[in-house]
Amino acid sequence: MRLRALLDTDALGLRLLGGEDELDRTVRGVMTTDLRDPSRYLSGGELVLTGLAWRRDAADSEPFVRILAQAGVAALAAGEAELGDIPEDLVTACARHRLPLFAVHESVAFATITEHVVRQVSGERAGDLAAVVDRHRRMMTSGPAGGGPDVVLDLLGSDLDLRAWVLSPTGRLIAGSEAAGPALPAELCATLAAEHLAAARTGRRGPHRVPAGPTTYSLFPIRSSARAPQAARDVRETVLSDWVLAVEADAGDWAEERLDLLQGVTQLIAVERDRRDAARTVRRRLAQEVLELVQTGAAPAEIAARLRVAAPVLLPGLGAAPHWQVVVARVEWDGGEVETGPVAQSLLEEILVDPLATGPEPSDRIAVAHVGDEAIALVPLPAVAAEHDGSETGVLADTLLAAVREPLSAGLDGDGRVTLGVSAAVHSAEGLRGALEEARHARRVAGARTGRVCAAGHQELASHVLLLPFVPDDVRRAFTARLLDPLRDYDRRHRAELIPTLEAFLECDGSWTRCASRLHLHVNTLRYRVGRIEQLTGRDLSRLEDKLDFFLALRMS
Repeated sequence: MRLRALLDTDALGLRLLGGEDELDRTVRGVMTTDLRDPSRYLSGGELVLTGLAWRRDAADSEPFVRILAQAGVAALAAGEAELGDIPEDLVTACARHRLPLFAVHESVAFATITEHVVRQVSGERAGDLAAVVDRHRRMMTSGPAGGGPDVVLDLLGSDLDLRAWVLSPTGRLIAGSEAAGPALPAELCATLAAEHLAAARTGRRGPHRVPAGPTTYSLFPIRSSARAPQAARDVRETVLSDWVLAVEADAGDWAEERLDLLQGVTQLIAVERDRRDAARTVRRRLAQEVLELVQTGAAPAEIAARLRVAAPVLLPGLGAAPHWQVVVARVEWDGGEVETGPVAQSLLEEILVDPLATGPEPSDRIAVAHVGDEAIALVPLPAVAAEHDGSETGVLADTLLAAVREPLSAGLDGDGRVTLGVSAAVHSAEGLRGALEEARHARRVAGARTGRVCAAGHQELASHVLLLPFVPDDVRRAFTARLLDPLRDYDRRHRAELIPTLEAFLECDGSWTRCASRLHLHVNTLRYRVGRIEQLTGRDLSRLEDKLDFFLALRMS
């Protein structure tokens, strides 16, 4: 509704004191406050009602009005019940900041104005939203392409002033309306996705409301319309693949009709998501065919022929035949019969999407299949990747999960795990079988680690870290306790920092000078600490085997 409509409503008893040129501003809500700084509770577009209890003298008006103007409120309405006439300093401050100012007659309760504004705004928006949904349905039936989620979000923004975004379960920004302005920060996207996954895992009824600073976001799940109804499925089968609609508004006080209409919007976006999933069918089928050939021992020439068919689909316009990496993922849940292969497949497709890409069909040039509980991705690389063996231009295990760890951990909710393994790049069909086994071994290394979300790369298969995870837990505990517990006890009693000294000494390859410099110690002090370590453990740090034992104990602790 417009400010002009408020002024024309005689029952409200509003008198305009300034801002006649701003009466076409839109009112999106109402707030009553007597705080000196109410900015944390403002999101823009409100009619602010105040009894002026915050004003002690004339100097208070300027900062109060400045805060309101910076928050983007529509107007200020001041009551005359306490002070009578509205102070001139407040009128002047509002004029300076171009903030419309109304006087509220003492006979009119703020509750009357609040009720009127809420009723008008809710009624107008509910009617507008129904028109939005109907309009987009007509658009979708008028052509095969639909228009994508951006069209729906643009309508929400232009017709309703609702800023909204579509996010993936890992926090990737898929779509946003032009009216929404700049893209949401990556950290906020990850936080909203994590909150959505955590709420979905606990079965809380949506929409889920998430405060982020002064702003509240309401989250609506977007579930594939091609899947069975959620009530008939284990939530763990869909929680790591559902998109989410994030709306910059608090839906806690929305009418049921309006919530139903927002659910209709999510259904429209779900149709676009199904189209994207259908576009991935060819890539999935290619991956499945190649993997079946690899696992059944087909001739390298036959595998190479299939890869030549796959290359133009995954890397169109590529001159030379690509090289390949293999990524293996597994999702595990504690208890319950859940088919995890499709879950891992959908999740791996999302994780391997270019993090800078947006849209429902980002340039995801990968092919993912699932075999039993494993999802297996064929990742094509430009030919130059061969020179780097995948370590510079390919997929890197240590960065693969960095951006998605927070949301995934929330979605796993303490009873699930995601583990991934990454192979080196291979340059021919002959190397693909070895790459698959390498990725599977790396995934087992990741699976032996602690944590809900873990990954390991091919580099670790040529290191002692390949062996350590498979040492039985009781042997690991006994070995580390025998070597390190005496040092920990001594550090606890004397704050001697023997453990940090031991770590630095081994990392400096036993160099007294470099280690002392690194720890900012005199060499004699370092020699004293090392002597104390040898005395407490009965080991000799000049011997290679004792250094190795300490090194392994620290890695296993």
